[in-house]
Amino acid sequence: MNPEVRMRTGAARALALVLCLLLMLCAPKGFAAGTAERAMLPDFTRLVATQGAAVVNISATQVAAQPQKQPFRLPELDESDPMFEFFRKFIPRMPEYPGAEPDDKSLGSGFIISADGFILTNAHVVEAAESIVVRLADKREFDATVIGADARSDVALIRIEAKDLPHVVLGDPEALAVGEWVLAIGSPFGFEQSVTAGIVSAKGRSLPDENFVPFIQTDVAINPGNSGGPLFNLRGEVIGINSQIYSRTGGFMGLSFAIPIDVAMDVQQQLREKGRVERGRIGVSIQEITRDLADSFGLPRPAGALVSSVEAGGPAALGGVVQGDVIVRFNQRNVENSADLPRIVAAARPGSKVEVEIYRDGAPRSLSLTLGEWRDPEEEVEPVAVGLATGATNRLGLELVAPTAQQRRERGLAHGLLVQRAEKSAARAQIVPGDLVLAIVVEGRQVRLDRIEDFERVVAALKPGQQVTLLVGRGESASYVSLRADK
Repeated sequence: MNPEVRMRTGAARALALVLCLLLMLCAPKGFAAGTAERAMLPDFTRLVATQGAAVVNISATQVAAQPQKQPFRLPELDESDPMFEFFRKFIPRMPEYPGAEPDDKSLGSGFIISADGFILTNAHVVEAAESIVVRLADKREFDATVIGADARSDVALIRIEAKDLPHVVLGDPEALAVGEWVLAIGSPFGFEQSVTAGIVSAKGRSLPDENFVPFIQTDVAINPGNSGGPLFNLRGEVIGINSQIYSRTGGFMGLSFAIPIDVAMDVQQQLREKGRVERGRIGVSIQEITRDLADSFGLPRPAGALVSSVEAGGPAALGGVVQGDVIVRFNQRNVENSADLPRIVAAARPGSKVEVEIYRDGAPRSLSLTLGEWRDPEEEVEPVAVGLATGATNRLGLELVAPTAQQRRERGLAHGLLVQRAEKSAARAQIVPGDLVLAIVVEGRQVRLDRIEDFERVVAALKPGQQVTLLVGRGESASYVSLRADK
């Protein structure tokens, strides 16, 4: 090779090497860290080897005639609702051979929590079961008995007669972080000891018709048959029970939900000691605080649970809670969203005395309540709305009329004004003729209105664009609706 060419080639190679070194030195820190992280993805093999033996397969034979009242049901949604058939408690009912009709057997999963044979699973796995067979990882089979099941949390405690069994280690769901790796072991479609992994997508999720469980949301592949199986963190600790999936097809679509293990263990303890679960109640209906509602009620930020109705003679009413109060703290726990309150109340024991912090008329107050006991909805006394408001043709686009004596008798009205016409802001807020306007809230102050004149006086003082909230009754329920005064 020509010496000059050789020299140029060597110089080019040297320059390329220098540029590579410079790029590596100047690369963002995240580049090197990301490369290291990719090289250090979690290894689940040890976790599966040590904890898999405590995971069981559950086969439950259902009674031939199902009871008419099913404690487990999908949320009562219209078929046109996009949430219809999305949330499923998943039980595979599988034929024993291709072409056979499905029998009355359901398959699920569970895990051993003590060496003497206590097992946690989902209540819907063993619902109405005539017989239950538990199959261990070592292929041994045992008949199981149901110690107790709680429909509201979907937790069941069963037991097999055995000793010195492998059992799981329990973790702390509160310490679980969004984005953390988790792993599930179960029997999807009857395939025992199947392992899937993913990350925690969110915590504290509320699902339709599931008020008492702050679900852990993950992207772990969960399918029919995983019901009742454990969700592990990387330390090999159980932090949840796989319970539901979000699906159009009945199969995995990237969203699955687990019951936090602390909730499940509290339930199983009560089932073991009392045979049932006791939950606190206060007797209110609530709704979420939006930014507009926060402005109307004079709150420092949009947090808490807005009381839209109070049960007459209930624990909340006896403790001084009134319609329009915003509960921001209950039993020394903050209420950030309205969905937090039912879970916090239910976790407290009936008969206990708790401190409650509220906002009323734009100012904080403290109350003390003695909790009642929660019962099934059919046993509950329907909440009675307490509060009023009115309206008429004005900046809000409302034309209101006072109910006649006959209308008051027919609808059982103690107060309120009927919507005769709704336009502009009222129409945009979906207020319709026939609604009953019960109260108006302006600048944190709620005004009960029995006469048209009362409403007109309040509305006449409104400024263009000012935020207003109305308490509107429709049917047997009432809710707060925010709108702005038209210019």
